[in-house]
Amino acid sequence: MGTAAISGFLLGLSLIVAIGAQNAYILRQGLLRQHVFILSLICALSDAVLIIAGVAGLGTLIAQSPTLITVVTIGGAAFLLWYGFSAFRRAMHPDGMRAANTGTVSLKAAIGTCLALTFLNPHVYLDTVVLVGSLSARFEGEARIAYGAGAVAASFVWFFSLGYGARLLQPFFAKPSAWRILDCLIGIIMWMIAFSLLSRLLWP
Repeated sequence: MGTAAISGFLLGLSLIVAIGAQNAYILRQGLLRQHVFILSLICALSDAVLIIAGVAGLGTLIAQSPTLITVVTIGGAAFLLWYGFSAFRRAMHPDGMRAANTGTVSLKAAIGTCLALTFLNPHVYLDTVVLVGSLSARFEGEARIAYGAGAVAASFVWFFSLGYGARLLQPFFAKPSAWRILDCLIGIIMWMIAFSLLSRLLWP
């Protein structure tokens, strides 16, 4: 069981450490020190639910539903394009960036954005439900449960480390130019993910 848990933890960590929509958002909110705990918890719990579903066998069902994958892909790409545009717009307006440094996004709006970045991004389903779920088939019984638990633990460790560790970069982001760079990077990341989703849909 120990080996299975470690395998699940390492796989889960390798999947979520890569720069993605969730990570970029949690990093930004961590730098702003806004709703860090609840947003990190939402991301970790969302991953936990999807990982458990994948280990339980839902991944196989999703992989067999091209229509569902298409709908989620189009919706996710549209949202990521919009969020990327918003990031570029923030970067182009210094006044807006200064307001972002001092103003507070409402908890409701922050949670809504976090949930959208999580559940409208097909990569989340492919990584957690399909990939983790399919690889868990190598284990049986308690070992399979331990594997899933390891992957869930990786999500909790990563998102809370990212959210609260972001404040270590706070001195660098004291300059408005640093926020301009961050928002440009966030916009690029969101658009790259969106275009990669659409390209896979159009040219499978």
